[in-house]
Amino acid sequence: MKPVNMAAAVLCLLPAVLTAGCAQRELAAPYSFEEQAFSIPCEVDDLGTLMAADLCVVEDEAAFSRDELDSEAGAIFDLSGEQVLYSKNAFERLYPASITKIMTAMIAIKYGNLSDMVTVTEDAVITEPGASLCKIKPGDQLTLEQLLYGLMLPSGNDAGAAIAVHMAGSIEAFADMMNREAQSLGATGTHFVNPHGLTDENHYTTAYDLYLIYNEALKLPKFREITGTVSYEASYTDKDGQPVNQTWKGSNYYMLGKREAPDGITVFSSKTGTTQAAGNCLIMACRDTQNREYVSVVLKANGRDKLYDNMTKLISKIGN
Repeated sequence: MKPVNMAAAVLCLLPAVLTAGCAQRELAAPYSFEEQAFSIPCEVDDLGTLMAADLCVVEDEAAFSRDELDSEAGAIFDLSGEQVLYSKNAFERLYPASITKIMTAMIAIKYGNLSDMVTVTEDAVITEPGASLCKIKPGDQLTLEQLLYGLMLPSGNDAGAAIAVHMAGSIEAFADMMNREAQSLGATGTHFVNPHGLTDENHYTTAYDLYLIYNEALKLPKFREITGTVSYEASYTDKDGQPVNQTWKGSNYYMLGKREAPDGITVFSSKTGTTQAAGNCLIMACRDTQNREYVSVVLKANGRDKLYDNMTKLISKIGN
């Protein structure tokens, strides 16, 4: 087993990590967010499990041409072969936008009861201009499973808030859950303050950490089912008990047929994210004709077309 080479050693020198052989790594030109000093609690409950995990390891980004991608960061990981096919700025701290929601969904699936009936509270009222919504309203009643579709397909920030309050009682308490989960996965270059990814200078991650989180989420069949869905019909009741029907649709261009994946490549799970600060972001999972699986991530592309141009370059490396 090779040592897991992560940004963890940059942020905190854990004796247990060093004993297990986790090498130090300096981040390549990390964002300073106006020179703010970040502080991440270094409490990993099960380092032994982490070090024993079969993970892809970024050993030397200099082996890859940085000019291949014009996004700020990007990487593709061969889950079946435990290999890194390409990596650029995998340890740079960046805003994740709605890719945040993969952690929200994973926590809800792992620790929640999907049949729970959730009453939407005022916390789900999102007023930020341009924020993506699934258009639920305070007093609406729908299941946790339905909220997950509203979270992941139309990328509902309102659904994220509703899930957080249901699971933990408040946005802040749920963010604590997210951070504990990230730490347990070794995603120590990550810090969350909300369940949806609306911009906050203390809400950040890295391409490599997103791989760690997504790799774990893909172990959950329900996560695969939800993130592999293109369209979902939601039927629930409003505060007056009246029926509400909505159709929620996903946004991944490969899955919608708006972009063609390379021959032999099938995209089966994804999450997009866009804010002015984060740029255009996408993480997704695909498989080849031998059913080998891959996770690829692009962060801070300059526009949607550039996002998919970069992603196509990444997944074109499969089999080459």
